[in-house]
Amino acid sequence: MKRTTPENLECYDMEVVEMMVEKYNLSPMDALRQFTQSKTHALLEDADCGLISFGFGALLDIWEAEKITGDPRNSVYLREE
Repeated sequence: MKRTTPENLECYDMEVVEMMVEKYNLSPMDALRQFTQSKTHALLEDADCGLISFGFGALLDIWEAEKITGDPRNSVYLREE
């Protein structure tokens, strides 16, 4: 597994967490914990999965799909149709 660079992860973490805080009225710490402990974040950490090519909004959508369905691959961005 090729890992995403820490710099890229930090950038995604900051932006996605900020969006979560605004949208769901979470504290920054709660949002960070929820995002970094998610399957979505695990996929983001694996550079071979290609999530680093998505924008911040798409990552939020993928995380939301995981929260609703339990699987980030149910997001419209990752579904194979």
